[in-house]
Amino acid sequence: MRISARNVFKGKVTALKPGAVNSELEITTPGGDRIVAVITNESARSLGLSVGTPASALVKASSVLVMTAGDGVKLSARNCLPGNIAKVTHGPVSADVTITLSSGGTVHATITHDSATELGLKPGIAATAVIKASSVIIAVEA
Repeated sequence: MRISARNVFKGKVTALKPGAVNSELEITTPGGDRIVAVITNESARSLGLSVGTPASALVKASSVLVMTAGDGVKLSARNCLPGNIAKVTHGPVSADVTITLSSGGTVHATITHDSATELGLKPGIAATAVIKASSVIIAVEA
């Protein structure tokens, strides 16, 4: 599988909760990172998803928000992955940010240059990758 999404979380489905139209599922990586996704029930059926199914959660870097001061902040986003900034590459319009998670995994985010500057992003500072469950794409091997 060749894809353009920079964030690929490989693991197994550890929870699956069907609703009237959509299903909420959780994928847990071998390192313990948990990614929650919301997909249609039809997609869950066509992918053959059930608890224990090997699957990958895909997230485009442009769908990842970066938060540096999250104490006391309440969010509706289901995926908040804490870590530390590993690398920031500044461009004139955008910045590419890499966050290393405590599991050793990484998350890539593309944010505006101004946001990266205002947040004071630099290697070593604590940051959280924030991803809405509706921005996660699920893949299984054919």
